[in-house]
Amino acid sequence: MSLSKGLIQNIIQQKILLGDLSNDDLAKFCQQANSAYRQGHPIISDQDYDFIYLAELKKRLPQHELLQFIEPEGQGFSDEKVLLPEIMLSTEKAYSWGEIHKWIERLQKSCLEININSKSIQIKATPKLDGFAGYDDGSHLYTRGDGKKGSDITRVFDRGLQVFNESGRGQGAGEIVIKKSYFDQHLSDKFEYPRNFQASLIKEKPLDERARQAIAESAALFVPFAQLPKWLGSIEETIENFDKIINNISLAVDFDVDGVVFETTNQKLKKHMGANRKFHRWQIAFKENKDKAQVKVLGVTPQVGRTGKITPVAELEPTLLSGATIVRATGHHYGLVKEQGLGAGSVVELTRSGLVIPKIIKVLKSVETNIPSYCPSCKADLVWQSDFLMCVNHSECPAQIVARMEYFFKILANNDGFGIATIEKLYEHGIRKISKIYQLSEYDFTQMGFGDKTSANLLNQLKRSSSEEIEDWRFLAAFGIARMGMGNCENLLKFCSIKDIFELDMLQIANIDGFAVLSAELIVDGLKSVRDEFDLLSSYEFNLELTPLNRNNLDFSHPLVGKKIVFTGKMQGSRDDMKKHAKSIGIQVVSSVTGKTDYLIVGDNVGQKKIESAEKFNVEVIKERDYINMIG
Repeated sequence: MSLSKGLIQNIIQQKILLGDLSNDDLAKFCQQANSAYRQGHPIISDQDYDFIYLAELKKRLPQHELLQFIEPEGQGFSDEKVLLPEIMLSTEKAYSWGEIHKWIERLQKSCLEININSKSIQIKATPKLDGFAGYDDGSHLYTRGDGKKGSDITRVFDRGLQVFNESGRGQGAGEIVIKKSYFDQHLSDKFEYPRNFQASLIKEKPLDERARQAIAESAALFVPFAQLPKWLGSIEETIENFDKIINNISLAVDFDVDGVVFETTNQKLKKHMGANRKFHRWQIAFKENKDKAQVKVLGVTPQVGRTGKITPVAELEPTLLSGATIVRATGHHYGLVKEQGLGAGSVVELTRSGLVIPKIIKVLKSVETNIPSYCPSCKADLVWQSDFLMCVNHSECPAQIVARMEYFFKILANNDGFGIATIEKLYEHGIRKISKIYQLSEYDFTQMGFGDKTSANLLNQLKRSSSEEIEDWRFLAAFGIARMGMGNCENLLKFCSIKDIFELDMLQIANIDGFAVLSAELIVDGLKSVRDEFDLLSSYEFNLELTPLNRNNLDFSHPLVGKKIVFTGKMQGSRDDMKKHAKSIGIQVVSSVTGKTDYLIVGDNVGQKKIESAEKFNVEVIKERDYINMIG
């Protein structure tokens, strides 16, 4: 079942935020956005689809079919599919240098596996075009389809479409695109995105005058990938010149470019690395954002967080930035609002951090600010705490209560259905605590107005959240205690079991490495405030994986503290237990041998590949018995 047009519009206009979407609604939105994109009528920009919605889907549902298979073709193509002359897959995407670096490490590892010197490997970089992918075998042109079978659209050549650089037919994979300069001058007044126009070139319906003119002037073209300008160099040169490569290649063609494609040219390495169901492992596309805009602020709206912090949200004059229409951005805190003069009528410089989050860089034109004096949710008087404006009515403020309950399920991350919309509905029916939610029956949910199917699902998700194993530090972090994020919770539970944590005093916490006196005071107060709720929830016997204690009997003076190690081979004991123990005494356990690995710990029947990797990167190899002696 598809999402309604009204719900889709609310998502697009950011009236419903990403975090408020259920997994099911997020997946449906991605599928409908992808379908609209494939049909040439995008409802959101390609940037938003990749960086916001698809990225969130990958985080929540990494096994979803949209992430595992080639996206289905949009409507308007022939139902009769034919086998493509060559498999055409999608391209894996990277949004940071770290992801590119991991891809390079995979190349190097694969070279080692087939005895190729990675220094001899050549990398090719080409522009990533934002057009309609197709395959030209010289007599027919096919859409990419599902990567194996596509639709015959040879009609576009019959209509006069030319090949880029007048280079002739039959060059294999490529894309149908429109020149960017031509689109901006002749078509941007009618089409929001070039893709909207490109779709009209492909569909079976007759061409309109604009399409015929673009083809006649060789502005609309089929661009074989083999004809794209390219950069060639070694892995080392790719690393050294990465930023320069991205900049030069992105500007190398007069087409819409939404990234740079990197791939190895070595055929033996390509064959060895192969592909999964969606993309070739020997290829990756990098996307980035450098766009900025000067934007007028229409107003500043206060929003209440779970801790009572009041966050100013700047309502903006709708502005197209990096392919997305931005209508709001965070003002961080009211200290900055007051200091910089952020308010209705001010002008700000805006960017999209990582191509995702709208971010105000600075205020270019200041105005007189309007600082709220009472909480927009509970009407309690607000107080200043340093630069932050706070609502201290923690026990009765509706916005804080709802946010804390929603936060609990979000941090547990082992359930579905308890997003902000569900929590708000529960609040309307008198639910104020997490423990009360776990007392609800299927009948209770239906009485509150949830459908029969939804009620059954919510009850099942509650049972799932307590029965599926989760780390004890994650469970503790879900209570949202000040200074008790997941990292601090994990560190604390290394020194005290979760059942005894409420007995800790301020000095005991302050004496633990990484905790200061001020943090310790806040943590003690925070633990007291959630003690009753913690005890009630504990009665539901959550399936907690307990953090190994290292407070008294574990040695941190051994020479492997802080070192990166890899375990391989058959060990005398359980390898999983050895990994957990190693982590508990300050060792960093990693899965593969790289240049950053310190030691390879070997048992019996060790694979040759790990040993070869250790030799390549000069990693010291230690036998299991010697390792045990080293850690005492």
